Amino acid sequence: MNNFEFYNPTRIVFGKDKIAELDRLIPQNAKVLILFGGESARRTGTLNEVEQALGTRQFDLFGGIEANPRYETLIKAVDKIEKEGFDFLLAVGGGSVIDGVKFVAAAVNYSGDKWEVVTNRGSTIKTALPFGTVLTLPATGSEMNKGSVITREELHSKLAFMSDYVFPQFSILDPVKTFTLPPRQVSNGVVDAFVHIVEQYLTYPVNAKVQDSFAEGLLKTLIDIGPKALETPHDYDIRANLMWVATLALNGLIGVGVPQDWSTHMLGHEITVLYGLDHAQTLAIVLPSMLLEKLPQKQEKLAQYAENVWGVTAGSQSEKAIKAIELTRAFFEKMQVGTRFSDYQLTQDVIEPLVNSLKAHDMVKLGEHQDITLDVSRRVYTAAL
Repeated sequence: MNNFEFYNPTRIVFGKDKIAELDRLIPQNAKVLILFGGESARRTGTLNEVEQALGTRQFDLFGGIEANPRYETLIKAVDKIEKEGFDFLLAVGGGSVIDGVKFVAAAVNYSGDKWEVVTNRGSTIKTALPFGTVLTLPATGSEMNKGSVITREELHSKLAFMSDYVFPQFSILDPVKTFTLPPRQVSNGVVDAFVHIVEQYLTYPVNAKVQDSFAEGLLKTLIDIGPKALETPHDYDIRANLMWVATLALNGLIGVGVPQDWSTHMLGHEITVLYGLDHAQTLAIVLPSMLLEKLPQKQEKLAQYAENVWGVTAGSQSEKAIKAIELTRAFFEKMQVGTRFSDYQLTQDVIEPLVNSLKAHDMVKLGEHQDITLDVSRRVYTAAL
């Protein structure tokens, strides 16, 4: 196992009717800006619950944060905060809203160009406004980590940053808030969480038995409950388990002391920014092809994955590895998420623009071995047609 340091200060408040706990969690004298996405937060009653829980505190609203949060929108929230003096932020929504609030919290009072928060990968952040979250969509794990991904439309850029300053102070996870999610968002959430785990697990062995067992258990849970979440949308226990798995998939625990990949995410980001596909759709397109491309390096862990997650015991190590990749693709498709460009009416014409975009964003050496070059990425994209 590799050396590591683990730090996660986020308080999780989990369960039905827990939005009322905002009164305990937010300082009484705080001036609060509530940030959210679309009107579903109001339509489902979640915003009303939040406003009631805030009691006599001063608050205002900022809506319209996109599914891939845009700098152009978020900078308006920054301006509002700096002009009106809010001192606590509350994200109400899924990972995109939370990612957006992380940027806003860090960009407020940032002395340089606000976009540097992202382009410097968070390294120049020295302070951030305190914030909490009310999670309504289990998928990204952003409610319990220090990462954020922001899109800048005018630059065709979708980039990540990380900072200890943007851990949420708390996150409220009420599974009931997921009952009204459209099936597409549920499917996307399962795939997103699944690939988060895979990016930290399917690399090469370092004898990290705890992390491997944890990752394998989370993957098996998703395989079990993912389809059920679509079939029985009001099953509290299914949604509770899905919500907690998605949080654990990217709160840092399974990633400590082990090599990590993240190439599938980087290739996927370019698909979203150029062609508008959902984040999880891009992951489902890239991952099977990436695993096949990197089979020689990943074969040992893929065979372990085949045995411990999928129950594949027959065949050689290579045969088990390939079977595991096939089963992964089949699972995504069972979750109603297409795994090829052709499923989204995209053709060979997308390959070179995607590779050029990777180059423009300096994504020229990716993966746990930093050996996924532009030529390798081109092959992965092509194999996903």
